[in-house]
Amino acid sequence: MSFGLADKSGLRAPGAPLLVWPGDAYPLGATFDGNGTNFAIFSEAAEKVELCLFDQRGMETRITLDEVDAHIWHCYLPGIVPGQRYGYRIHGPWDPANGHRCDPSKLLMDPYGKSFDGEFDGHSSLFNYDIFNPEERNTEDSAPHAMRSVVINPYFDWSNDRRPQIEDHKTVIYETHVKGMTATLPGVPEHLRGTYAGLGHHATIDYLQDLGVTSVELMPVHQFVHDDRLRELGLRNYWGYNTLGFLAPHRDYAASNSAEGTVAEFKQMVHNFHDAGLEVILDVVYNHTSEGNHLGPTYSFRGIDNAAYYRLVDGDRSHYMDYTGTGNSLNVRHPQTLQLIMDSLRYWVTEMHIDGFRFDLASTLAREFHDVDRLSAFFDLVQQDPIVSQVKLIAEPWDVGEGGYQVGNFPTLWKEWNGKYRDTVRDFWRGEPATLGEFASRLTGSSDLYAHNGRRPTASINFVTAHDGFTLNDLVSYNDKHNSANGEDNRDGESFNRSWNCGVEGETDDEAVVALRQQQRRNFLTTLILSQGTPMLSHGDELGRTQGGNNNVYCQDNEISWMDWENADEDLHRFTRYLLKLRKSHPVFCRRRFLAGGPLGEDVAERDIAWLTPQAKLMTEDDWSQHFGKALMVHLNGNAIAEPDRQGRPVTDDSFLLLFNAHHEPIEFTMPARESVMHVEPGEEGKWTVILDTQLTSGVPEEARVYGPRESIQVEGRSVVILQRPLDTVVNP
Repeated sequence: MSFGLADKSGLRAPGAPLLVWPGDAYPLGATFDGNGTNFAIFSEAAEKVELCLFDQRGMETRITLDEVDAHIWHCYLPGIVPGQRYGYRIHGPWDPANGHRCDPSKLLMDPYGKSFDGEFDGHSSLFNYDIFNPEERNTEDSAPHAMRSVVINPYFDWSNDRRPQIEDHKTVIYETHVKGMTATLPGVPEHLRGTYAGLGHHATIDYLQDLGVTSVELMPVHQFVHDDRLRELGLRNYWGYNTLGFLAPHRDYAASNSAEGTVAEFKQMVHNFHDAGLEVILDVVYNHTSEGNHLGPTYSFRGIDNAAYYRLVDGDRSHYMDYTGTGNSLNVRHPQTLQLIMDSLRYWVTEMHIDGFRFDLASTLAREFHDVDRLSAFFDLVQQDPIVSQVKLIAEPWDVGEGGYQVGNFPTLWKEWNGKYRDTVRDFWRGEPATLGEFASRLTGSSDLYAHNGRRPTASINFVTAHDGFTLNDLVSYNDKHNSANGEDNRDGESFNRSWNCGVEGETDDEAVVALRQQQRRNFLTTLILSQGTPMLSHGDELGRTQGGNNNVYCQDNEISWMDWENADEDLHRFTRYLLKLRKSHPVFCRRRFLAGGPLGEDVAERDIAWLTPQAKLMTEDDWSQHFGKALMVHLNGNAIAEPDRQGRPVTDDSFLLLFNAHHEPIEFTMPARESVMHVEPGEEGKWTVILDTQLTSGVPEEARVYGPRESIQVEGRSVVILQRPLDTVVNP
């Protein structure tokens, strides 16, 4: 059959011959320039490469690529326009023992594809071995059962789009899911729910602005595929950590009816967020792909150049190194794989206007050989890249391999999900012993983890919950995971959650238990939002969202994991808004630099922070070492902020007392003596006003409660009380 050249309407004229020009080796992928499309693909293993074009009926035309430069096979096809479906067939060695798995019977996705159409349906032809006899080759043609890459129109009117200028220390991240956030959101039209258009709808954006966050972190939106095992169970890969297309937005999240329209819809969503002053951060998965282990399907990389794209086992190159628990790990030691990752990152920044990235299992990217090496080639490339180095870079600083837990060890540019913060704060509020000193460190930005290489408190992404694990509501409602809906006999998911059900497992009508759980949620939110560093909220925690005790909803694309807007806890929502407004309004809660503190015995009035016992005495070494200690007072001095603002002006603020009581019984706290923590004008009493009390249902006192020096205040068991003293009562010493 023949393909035509483009006529004046932009479509190929039927019957016209298909011209094949040499084209260029760069850029990789399919690049439309207004007159035609350049195709380029890397394969060092290939002996012959065929570009396969598909018409609207699915009929295939194969074009042999005769041009090859530095293992880049390429051509230019005049008249090939956006919307064209295509794929590749790679002819080369089939030698699994030496790492080669070329198989021209498999239609392969373009690693640089910017949009895709169709789906992999699990058919046996997608495997290059007989699934009943793995030793035998399977040469069935996979094209009828495979996704196709799609040529896109790269042009989009950004209308002078401007990135929000959000300073690091003012950033508040909201981790969410494109579908889960909007699947049932009132105000979003039904046909847009669960889509990029729905997420970019004003109803969604208005909610996020009103809540008070600055940045959304989207769970994976790179094109991913659904596992065959889940498909057989009637489930789906909801989280999306099963990437295949690193430059393409996931097709299922588009309201658009066309594959090429998906890209424009995603760009419009980002544009809408930027217009509202909100950043968009992507959770990206560059550590593995959806092709799995040696028994996985052949979708793309495996058939293009298996040994280049994947880490193979030394001495047995038919098997894959697996630092991710998914069956394979990308080979970041190979320059072409590194180029793919860097090209992908730059594309999302320059073409899609993304503001930052959170790297899933980032330790895998640092594995040059076996050990995690923080000076690996990947980090070197990021450090010197003028585009990627200028956006927010967040690491999930661990993987499942030996030595993979690397919290605090990433290079200077990087921020990290602080797993130690999560564990310490959970232990503190559930009453575990010997956490008081570490709790203080986590509360103040974890300088022990991040100050050694010049990083600031914002390097610590503080979180109590995330997509992986219990929701905040479930954290205080379940001791054990309840994952039977996942079809794995409750074997999946973390078994040690540092959770506490407050006395009853799961749902209960016991009013005392319900009240305690609500109080614990307020404790966690208060601690998280008012800690130094960068707070991250997991979507729905502010509304009391539950997953019924399921701590691994990766396959639950349904009401279990979606936001439950109908049953939102309005009191908790108001309380969260109040906390975020408090943080935004007061620099003492979001310092640019680490708190200086001061040596014991120094005049407390000069300190930016002072740690006090409930009796208002400076904490001693013995106080910190008490294993049973679960109560302390923190004085944040708004008159001792050393760093200036962006215009170089001095920063001053009100002062605050944070009273923490994680014991189960009430404790009397004594207000500090005037001369010990403040300087005041003669005649001023230095009064402290309670502005927050997590023991209250609303969290905020309805009537003023004011305390003077040396007066006592009772802090109920498992609660936080915050008191404020206005700046105008303080005089610079």
